[in-house]
Amino acid sequence: MKLARCSDGGAPFWAVVNAEARTVTPIVGSFADWGPALTRAIAAGQGGAAHSVLTPGGDARPLDSVRLLPPIEPVNRVVVAGANYAKHLADDFGLKSPPQPIAFLKAYGALIGANDPIRYPPLTNELDHEVELVVIVGEVPVDPEDPLASVLGYAVGNDVSARDLQRSGPAGIGMDLFAAKSQDRSTGVGPWIVTRDEFPEGSPKLRLTLKVNGETRQDGNTGEMTWNVAQLVKFVEERSSFAPGDILFTGSPAGVGQGTGRFLNPGDVVEAGIEGIGTITNIVGPKPGV
Repeated sequence: MKLARCSDGGAPFWAVVNAEARTVTPIVGSFADWGPALTRAIAAGQGGAAHSVLTPGGDARPLDSVRLLPPIEPVNRVVVAGANYAKHLADDFGLKSPPQPIAFLKAYGALIGANDPIRYPPLTNELDHEVELVVIVGEVPVDPEDPLASVLGYAVGNDVSARDLQRSGPAGIGMDLFAAKSQDRSTGVGPWIVTRDEFPEGSPKLRLTLKVNGETRQDGNTGEMTWNVAQLVKFVEERSSFAPGDILFTGSPAGVGQGTGRFLNPGDVVEAGIEGIGTITNIVGPKPGV
């Protein structure tokens, strides 16, 4: 099942997506109203009956008639787990994998939808791309023995980063991840949530790619993650409890601009895709003052 958060010019609403027919059918309520029950149904192996959890809120309408918003509501948190692909760390940063995951928060205001423009932040000259698998938490509390039971599904993310700002932290203090990762309207998420029952059991092993103007810059597989989805969800939950609807970025494979020296420029068309989920396409906006 595919679930999208949409806008048709009025209040945002959730909908079931039929990608083949290219339609969306609105459903009643916020994520908190149906997300936990739907996640429980999927965890219990009742994915086929999961539609009964959802209440239709109107007739199907063309997918092209709505704007696809980030599949997360403003009340929820955006958690980012970094340093999760060994080759990315070695090739792009010259570092070894740390002994445990690294996690931090990203501002909600940094998010954009599947086809929205990437705002070029005025403080950076090194705007970078990072395709990532995004986890949507649907049910809490997280069971430490079965963290995946709390996962509703997955989306595509592009964790756009301002690398020069990331390195600008004072000596002895560390990276400035807030400045690097929370720039307004820069991080694409979407195009929708694909529920966990659409994938084999366990942490997904999916090809993820990122193209700039049609040229492949990143090409990896989520099976290469140092810590899988279950381990990341458990790690975060032990430190700061999830709420239904929170999302978790899970790290990016090698090939980012930090390693290649090829950063994003105004007008670049950035396509981030994950097999079995979909693709988000965002165009980099103009650089302020230019």
